[in-house]
Order: sequence, then C-alpha cells, then structure tokens
Amino acid sequence: MTHPFLDRAGLRERVHAALGQFLQRRRDRLTEIEAEALAPVADAIDALVLGGGKRLRPAFAYWGYRGAGGADRDEIVAAVAALELVQASALIHDDVMDQSETRRGEPAVHRRFASLHAAERWRGDRDDFGTAAAILLGDLCLVWSDELLHTSGVDPVTLARARPVFDEMRTEVTIGQYLDVQTQATGDTSTARASLVARFKSAKYTIEQPLVFGAALADGGRLAKAYSAFGLPLGEAFQLRDDILGVFGDPAVTGKPAGDDLREGKRTYLVAAAIEQAGPAVFDEHLGDPLLSEQGVARLRAAIVDSGALRRTEERIARLTESALEALAQAEITDEAREVLTGLAQAATQRAV
Repeated sequence: MTHPFLDRAGLRERVHAALGQFLQRRRDRLTEIEAEALAPVADAIDALVLGGGKRLRPAFAYWGYRGAGGADRDEIVAAVAALELVQASALIHDDVMDQSETRRGEPAVHRRFASLHAAERWRGDRDDFGTAAAILLGDLCLVWSDELLHTSGVDPVTLARARPVFDEMRTEVTIGQYLDVQTQATGDTSTARASLVARFKSAKYTIEQPLVFGAALADGGRLAKAYSAFGLPLGEAFQLRDDILGVFGDPAVTGKPAGDDLREGKRTYLVAAAIEQAGPAVFDEHLGDPLLSEQGVARLRAAIVDSGALRRTEERIARLTESALEALAQAEITDEAREVLTGLAQAATQRAV
C-alpha cells in the first residue's frame, strides 16, 4: 500500500533503514553462531520484514509522538520501527494458526521451512518442522522488538515512560489472537464477539496503542484519552476493511488466495452479520472447509452480499471512521500531526490491500 501520508517526513524509508541496520546486526550474530544452519532464519525474517508491509504502526506511533510536540529524531524512528517486529511475530504465528499458505504473495514462514526440510531431505515430518521453525521465528521477532526498542538510542527515562504501553500492546494482541482461535473453536458467530476479537487482535495494536506509545515517548500522556478516542474506532474500521478484503480481495493485490478467510473459518464481523441475517445453514456447510472450491467461495460471497452483511459492514466502517475523525478534530495536537493522522485514517480504511 502506498499513500503520501505514509511517506511524510521520509518515514517509510527511514523505518526501512532502521530495520535493515538492526537485522544486519542480528544476521551477523546468527552467522557467528552457525552460518549454514541460521542463515535461512535471517533470510526468512529479512524477507518478511523488509520485503513489504504498510508501516502503519510506526506511522501512527511517530505522528502520535509529533502530535504531542516531540521533535523529529532518528532515535524515535528506530524506536517506533520496533513495532514492525511485533507485527512480524504476529503474522508468523497467525499464519501457523490459520494454516495459511502465503503471506504478501510469498510462502508463509512455516511453508518456507517445510520446503527447506524437503529440499534437504532431512528426517521427520516436513510440516512439523515448518511449524516448529515458524513458532520459534515468531518468538525471535518478539524478542528482537524489545532489543530494537532498547538499542534505539532513546534515553532510559523516556524508555521507562513508554515501556508500559509497549508491554500492554503486546499482551493485548496476544490475547486477541487467542480470542480469535477460541472463537473459531466454539463457533460463536455473534457480531458482539466478532467486534471484541477485532478490537484486541487488531484495532488496539494497529492504531490506538501505537498512538499512545508515541505520545508517551514525547511525555504527552495527557493525549492518551484523545488518542484512544481516535485510534480505537479507527482500528476497528481498519480490521473490518481487512475482513472484507479477506473475502472479496484480489489475490494479485492482497498476496493471499481469494476466500482464504472463508476456508480458515474466520468468525469475522462480516460473516457474523451475514449469519444473523441469513441464518447459519449455508455457512455451517462451507465455512472453515480448507478444501473449499472456488464455487464454494463464490456461494458464500453471494450469501454475504445477499444478506446485506457487506453493505452493513461498509456502513459500520464509515460510522467508525467518522467517529474517529470527530475525536481527532477535538484533540489538542499539532496542526501537521492532525493533517497526517487524517490522511493515515483514509489510508487505513480505504485500501485495497
């Protein structure tokens, strides 16, 4: 996804550079330990972290910081770049749990290591190895998010002030992931449950907590309430857009197979709204079938559209975004930050990937 507000202050390029420099240092350490065995680990993390990504989380954190009056500093850019390693951890683990084949148009990490196992003719089951490797790489990215934050160059007093937000954010996204898989296991299809999962799995750690984290870096705790009022509804709108793309998105753009969320049995707000209106029959038969055909995907898509759930979800995105922008208009932040955060809100909710 490209958007001019993501590039303001050269931020995307600077975040990419900070990540690249950090990952090169980590690669050097891994190859010191065992070059042949661990080079594939560095390669896989580089490919995921440096090969794509919207950089939304660092952008919201950086402009949350600037909105609170913080001055532009490379150390702050490095600190907010740590959020991309949290994101990488979540993506790697999410793909394992969902048994996804691809991520950003490339093999998911667990599939990448299963293929390595097969190519090298190692012992044991290739898929078990791929799963184990992905769990460990996801954990490694989470460890590295700590390290990048603490080696960013930000002073210890500032880090101590911002650290509780960083920790709470990582707790919330992990709990959100558990709520997601638990909801699939129980078959809960209520829109209330879907909203709860969306809030903790995505909304809070994508937008709300990065904003509050940025404010903490600028000693702007006074803005926490205003940033939450903006970031939480916007984050939920972001997730609802993601849910629509998971069902109706173009694989050439999203990098994931069409209808993947339906094959994975995701109990999203979109699906929950369709079941509320149309009843569970067609969804009980097809939702969560990993071998669901293109015809089956088309049937579920049609049921979602015919039930009015797609329209209802689009309307909810619009309402949530309006609520977020109203809160932003009232926030006591710098004019430039308000302009950029307004643009980022559009980038988060009106995207095709």
